[in-house]
Amino acid sequence: LKEDQVPGDRGLVLKSKAKHHAISAVLAKPFVFSDKPLVVQYEVNFQDGIDCGGAYIKLLADTDDLILENFYDKTSYTIMFGPDKCGEDYKLHLIFRHKHPKTGAFEEKHAKPPDVDLKEFFTDRKTHLYTLVMNPDDTFEIFIDQKVVNQGSLLEDVVPPINPPREIDDPNDKKPDEWDDRAKIPDPSAVKPEDWDENEPAQIEDSSAVKPDGWLDDEPKFIPNPSAKKPDDWSDDMDGEWEAPHMPNPACQIGCGEWKPPMIDNPKYKGVWKPPMINNPSYQGIWSPQKIPNPDYFEDDHPFLLTSFSALGLELWSMTPNIYFDNFIICSEKEVADRWAEDGWEPKIMVANANEPGMLKQLTTAAEEHPWLWLMYLVMAGLPIALVTSFFWPRKKKYEDTGPKTTDICKPQTKAALEQGAEEEKAPEKPEDLEEEKQPSDGDMVIVEKGEAVL
Repeated sequence: LKEDQVPGDRGLVLKSKAKHHAISAVLAKPFVFSDKPLVVQYEVNFQDGIDCGGAYIKLLADTDDLILENFYDKTSYTIMFGPDKCGEDYKLHLIFRHKHPKTGAFEEKHAKPPDVDLKEFFTDRKTHLYTLVMNPDDTFEIFIDQKVVNQGSLLEDVVPPINPPREIDDPNDKKPDEWDDRAKIPDPSAVKPEDWDENEPAQIEDSSAVKPDGWLDDEPKFIPNPSAKKPDDWSDDMDGEWEAPHMPNPACQIGCGEWKPPMIDNPKYKGVWKPPMINNPSYQGIWSPQKIPNPDYFEDDHPFLLTSFSALGLELWSMTPNIYFDNFIICSEKEVADRWAEDGWEPKIMVANANEPGMLKQLTTAAEEHPWLWLMYLVMAGLPIALVTSFFWPRKKKYEDTGPKTTDICKPQTKAALEQGAEEEKAPEKPEDLEEEKQPSDGDMVIVEKGEAVL
């Protein structure tokens, strides 16, 4: 790996761009589809990103004519699996070749595309783990980094479907000449109105328009540029007679040349008359050929039983170099592949996570790619400061003048004093009462300047 290296770890790297590559390895023994699952797993890292190219593997069919030294794009395979990308089309292939039980011909079947966004796995320059599980019950699962991204049935979720239709259109059936498939027809009883004038144009000159003042009828719209000079290296013999380039006539700010009134929609325009459409009383519906039994019909209820394979190969073309591969495994138990990933893939992820840049570095990198983010950062950074400043900044308050400060609110009250205060509030005040100084009654308690209570 170019980055996030694990000490002592090595991989297989596609080094050249815009070239065809092929490499393969024979298995210890052929994989025979029977009653055990197929588990295929390997790692890919697009170290330089990827513009257009694939990183998929092929499980090569176990045939008598298989010669790995001659491995190329036409070599027969059983399964093709892995990532592929060109432009903005991100794919994760699962293609298997199904054998027609009657004719013996092979046809490629494509699994439905994953429902997840695959872009990240092609662009983040991290090592990703791709796993395929095909089960004897004719189901499949596809994992990326040990998370399911696609799953389904080999019978229902592939295109074209495994089993052909029981019936097909009769290729010899032809539509009768008298078949009427017109849902609507022109109303034969309709008559063009007498006042319908088909000769009226769609647009006419605006009769209310007036030529603007200052319009110069005899002035050209473009004139030779008076500041232009013939180049020193211009040869009349070689280049012809030199003419100054033209420029817009500055005298034509209002307009020059022949003035014509603008065109407007003609209120009298109706166009060519056509009778209205009505339902066709003779309508027979959309014709379709009759069905006949499909001579190529078959029913394969167990498509998992594919052709055995005996080798694994990479046959690739890419416009981006340095595609990294590692830790291929083919087995029948997902747990074995998981343990293989613990030893090979997980250490790479631990190193990559440890080398992840901090949050500040990520924000800076994003802003370098998208400069408009700087403005967003400034707004986000300034908002808390503005809120805190607004909350703690002292503000002037306006108070009404309520007269001399009173200490009544601090005066301890007895029950007798409270009852006396209530009676005084009910009685109307007298001007002279305000001048009298209230004397404490028995049992009252007042506050003196030194804060001592006096009974």
